[in-house]
Amino acid sequence: MVVTPEPRFARIATMIGDPTRARMLSALMGGQYMAAGELADAAGVSAQTASTHITKLLDSELVVLRTQGRHRYLRLADAEIAHVLEALSLVAERGASAAKWEQGAYKPLKAARTCYSHLAGELGVALFDGLLARGTLAAEQGHYALTDAGREELRSLGIELPNDATGSRRFAHACFDWSERRDHLAGSLAVTLLDHSLAQGWLRRVKDTRALQLTPPGAKALGRWIG
Repeated sequence: MVVTPEPRFARIATMIGDPTRARMLSALMGGQYMAAGELADAAGVSAQTASTHITKLLDSELVVLRTQGRHRYLRLADAEIAHVLEALSLVAERGASAAKWEQGAYKPLKAARTCYSHLAGELGVALFDGLLARGTLAAEQGHYALTDAGREELRSLGIELPNDATGSRRFAHACFDWSERRDHLAGSLAVTLLDHSLAQGWLRRVKDTRALQLTPPGAKALGRWIG
């Protein structure tokens, strides 16, 4: 009998599959650095237990560490890790009823949330649809490109983009939304749009959650795309 080697993803699956570490990784899906104490609270464990799990996440290169004085701050290692977690969420939620997303803490997440570093949920899907319908974005082979008119639209809102970043999939591509079962926008353009919207106060984060709220100025600024 030929014994095949253990798949390399088995170790990562073990890291993600632990309930405590899964809660920590879920908390980090907002894309921001979180203090070790905040991760302990999110996972519902003591600081000592959290430290053990954080060490394992660091050793597995699922998160990165930033120290400031005596404080430790963690975030997901990169967008690829976030993409894996989103894909697992998609599989985990595929049997969930539509009614689930209208209840309790799920409802604001369905309305608008961060998908690591870009906008997801109903608002994210609506924005992506509007960018395409208005001609701000045009479909290319396997990705999307900003049109000349679209570039001027973004500039009118104070959003400046690098000239050399618009011709690849990394700039703008579709990401399947696991609550809406439709695509929202991902890529460096989506990251820029979310960062700018937060900086301008068009969107604001809901404390201790990935949920986002659209503000009245945000509804006005983004209204050309979201209606």
